[in-house]
Amino acid sequence: MTSSAARDEPMLRLIVIGDRKPAHITHREIDAVIGLLPNDIEAGWVATDSSAARDLAGVDGVWLVSGGPYKDDDAVLAAIDYCIDSGTPFLGTCSGFQYACIAVVRRQGLEAIHSEAEPDAADPIIARLACSLYSEERLVVPVAGTRLASICGSEPFLGFHYCGFGLATKHEQTIERCGAVISAHADDAGVEAIELPHHPFFLATAFQPQVGASETGRLHPLLRSLLGSARASKMDAAARVHQP
Repeated sequence: MTSSAARDEPMLRLIVIGDRKPAHITHREIDAVIGLLPNDIEAGWVATDSSAARDLAGVDGVWLVSGGPYKDDDAVLAAIDYCIDSGTPFLGTCSGFQYACIAVVRRQGLEAIHSEAEPDAADPIIARLACSLYSEERLVVPVAGTRLASICGSEPFLGFHYCGFGLATKHEQTIERCGAVISAHADDAGVEAIELPHHPFFLATAFQPQVGASETGRLHPLLRSLLGSARASKMDAAARVHQP
């Protein structure tokens, strides 16, 4: 039986920022994840060109998903900045990973170009992969001591990819100088994940952790951790409000 206190607890609000295309298996798997969430979580897609993508007040967690270039890249980058500045839990996957890299670098006043948007750019942060990974799995190798390793374990695991772009090898040191930690690698894909060590939860991965949810009926550890961090942040905020 649900207690009165549980019924009165405010809903946790998670938004999935992306331009939904049901023809894509990766987006259908996101739909499957949303369907698996508990009743106390309000979750749904938010199009990048909608006003909701720019008004994140009251949002407890943000998942920036695949599908770039987005309809509104500026709104996406503003959402990432908001999450960094406010401490809002953030997970970026596939294109979300790519744009998280761009945002982290631009915050330091450096140029950061995506070669999909500017194919002739001489020195893009996000470059075309030597081997495109469309509907491909790669062995993701976590870096010991990182948040990703604490969530997913230190052993290599298979990650599903549907992308042709990634962090340029020559800019791995750039992303680290800008304050991010590289937390996983994979053959052909290069850097698989970055995180911000002093943020409550800021992770971005080239692999897409939602794929498989429709078959297993289970959430990937990264998605469970995003929800757990969002819940903890909401409880902390509520506690501060009620402090005498």
